[in-house]
Amino acid sequence: MQRLCFVNRYAVGLAGSALLWLARAAGAEPTPIARLGDLAHPLTHADALLAQSAIDFPPAAADAAVQITGVQLTSTDGGIEILLETNGKQPLRGQKAGEGNRLIVVDVPNARLQLPDGPFYRRADPAPGITAVTVAPSGTTGVRITVDIQGPSPLAELSQTERGLLLRLLSGLEEEVVVTAQKTPQKPQDVPISLTVLPRQQIEDADITSLRGIAQNTPNFTIFDPGGTRSFFFYSIRGLSNFNFASQDGAAFYIDDVPYDFGSFITQELTDLERVEVLRGPQNTLYGRSSQAGVVNIVTRKPANRYAFTGLAGYGSNHNLDLRASVNVPAAEDRLFVRLSGNYGRRDGFFSNTFLGTNLGGVAGGSGRGQLLWTPGPNWEVSFTANVDDYRDRGYAGLIRINPDPFRLEQNFDGFNQLNANTQALRIFYRDENLRVSSITARRFSRQESATDADFSTLDGATFTNVFSSTVWSQEIRLQSPESAKDFQWLFGAYYESREFQTAKDGFNFNSQAPLVFGEAGIAGASLLRSADTGAQTYAVFGQASYKLGPAWTLTAGLRYETNRSLLRAAEQVFAIPGLPATALTAFSNVEKNGDALLPRFTAEYRFAANAMIYGSLARGYKPPGVNIRPENTDNTAFEAEFSWNYEIGLKSAWFDDRLGVNLALFHNPVSNYQVNPLDAFGLPRGVANADVAITGGELEVRAKLIQGLDLTAGFGLADAWFADYTERATGQSFNGKRLPFAPALTYNVAVQYRGWGGVFARAELVGRGSTYFDEGNRFRQDPYALVNARLGYEFGDYGIYLYGNNLFDTRYTTLAADGPSGSILGALGSPATFGAQFKFKL
Repeated sequence: MQRLCFVNRYAVGLAGSALLWLARAAGAEPTPIARLGDLAHPLTHADALLAQSAIDFPPAAADAAVQITGVQLTSTDGGIEILLETNGKQPLRGQKAGEGNRLIVVDVPNARLQLPDGPFYRRADPAPGITAVTVAPSGTTGVRITVDIQGPSPLAELSQTERGLLLRLLSGLEEEVVVTAQKTPQKPQDVPISLTVLPRQQIEDADITSLRGIAQNTPNFTIFDPGGTRSFFFYSIRGLSNFNFASQDGAAFYIDDVPYDFGSFITQELTDLERVEVLRGPQNTLYGRSSQAGVVNIVTRKPANRYAFTGLAGYGSNHNLDLRASVNVPAAEDRLFVRLSGNYGRRDGFFSNTFLGTNLGGVAGGSGRGQLLWTPGPNWEVSFTANVDDYRDRGYAGLIRINPDPFRLEQNFDGFNQLNANTQALRIFYRDENLRVSSITARRFSRQESATDADFSTLDGATFTNVFSSTVWSQEIRLQSPESAKDFQWLFGAYYESREFQTAKDGFNFNSQAPLVFGEAGIAGASLLRSADTGAQTYAVFGQASYKLGPAWTLTAGLRYETNRSLLRAAEQVFAIPGLPATALTAFSNVEKNGDALLPRFTAEYRFAANAMIYGSLARGYKPPGVNIRPENTDNTAFEAEFSWNYEIGLKSAWFDDRLGVNLALFHNPVSNYQVNPLDAFGLPRGVANADVAITGGELEVRAKLIQGLDLTAGFGLADAWFADYTERATGQSFNGKRLPFAPALTYNVAVQYRGWGGVFARAELVGRGSTYFDEGNRFRQDPYALVNARLGYEFGDYGIYLYGNNLFDTRYTTLAADGPSGSILGALGSPATFGAQFKFKL
């Protein structure tokens, strides 16, 4: 067994004592823990070291015992493979028991060892970094695999094969994880979609805690967040953005199978993540919500059958306090499990208001998530998830007047921004050898309120306020082939969504010095406010089937039918002067817009080598029609559906015994009735128009193991997105040939990381964006820029100390620009250079 130093033995003793106390508090008798060096009990110290796991299989009750007749251990360039051979066709039910920086444990409760060479199997030093592998009986019926590790944990992948249960331990190129991008477990390299996967280890190493961090590690995905605040932000995937935010998002955002109504509402910290999958292009035949630009699938860590606690404490620039924690508790052994996670943070803003002597753009708040997992039988998994988010920006700096020193402002009102949200979801999964069934029922509520200085000056001219709230109910049901299906796989699903969206206090309140700012149009004490009440419903059925023609060819076909109903119950713009009756400048009610669509998908893939394939796909994209929340006249109370075709060819490949992975995708995406959001004189969206656009581009991703412990990841994205046919109705101006707003021509990300000698950890990142325009006329442009981030740490056992720096060279760049009052330019700035330190631990 692995020899532990005195410090590690002391830590083990503390962890074991804590587990003993928790077990007694729960009324359970703990399992005796033998001496660490006792070779007669080679598995006993596992119970004292249970921690986070990279594999996530729900516990299963023991079935009739399956005989394990042999253990085959094979070394690979990336790690080792452990195969438990059986004497029949009944599958082994592997489940995780735990994983830490010293140990990996996998339990097989429905098995019995019948080895020809002895009562258990043990192999010492099978591969670098792995000191021992043991397979031995566990309890009266069951088998346990224990892997002793020296250094950082490899990633573990558990799968059922025709010969038995296979456990793969992978280091180096650690991207060979299991994803569910196509709603079935697959390796990323086997998915014929332009797909970026961020596994748990990469998320932790890069300290990814937001959509912005996800986008910085994904080609052709950009987040335009204003000054580090949590206000509404814009994004772009393959040139398709949410700048036309009055309509449904072009991309679908999921957290644990729950669809979020707006990607811009995902402004909370993302903690306790298992992996992130970013699928580019239409995914209408796999997911409940239609998605023209792609899908961002965020998966958090599931409750498991062990006690575990992880924590992080950080402090950095601008008094940035960052606290995160998660705890996992098996409430009832092998049946009921609880996982709690959350974070709290606060930070001063990057902006100084020299007129008031205050700070703008500071954030404070946190989020909490609770998960309850119940496994009533080996084929069932029932989970309930609830989370709450509560954040408040102390002084709102989402939009400022651009000046030579943009982080120093002069205005008489700081403003604020507040976000409150909560989500509840019930997920039920059933699986057997013939069928898998999934049901996801979810409710999501979001409310955001903001106020800012509307004249951006020291005069008390006006304030702009906005309150909007959204409530979404959704139900998704999927039936699909079993995981064991090889040649023919199929999926059928149905989806329902009901959304209520309201805005209030949306507009301007004119203050005492309004006449000095706005002239005759400014009347002190007056207000110009909008409100709207809308609802929308979606019904959809979708399906997809794949057939393997032979060892090389696989064909896939899918189809989706969707129908939508949008209703503008009431919308009005009211001008009010103190002492006089309010005047409704515009008023609309009972405006309905309906639509439906038939959306096919076809894919062909050809595997020309064991680790290489090419694919081609044709998919129909769709954004439903809808109603405007800020209509100006009867002509723009509603807008038409947006359609597209996505033509794509790609390459997925791994070379030199998986030391080098290269993925390439090329696409062409013509879009008809593209939903444009023109701005009014105040820089506010005033409805949705339709245009034709064309987008052509591609993505290249490279992952390489340079030497032991030194890894390289890189991604490059190109998107040539421009208007093919668009004339603005209000002005008659043609924008043909202009580039789409919020569509960078180039994105790239490069990271070099070392983990190894003496516990040293080092990571350097380069993140870049090409030219980006912020308006249809291409008047406002951000030139190309690049950011450099770095992390340096020391890791010892289950602990780590890290120093970090983001935007090391303090690059200045804008994330939004528009016309402002009196000929000024308004905009939002990216975050400046920040530095800090973190301490992580696992128990």
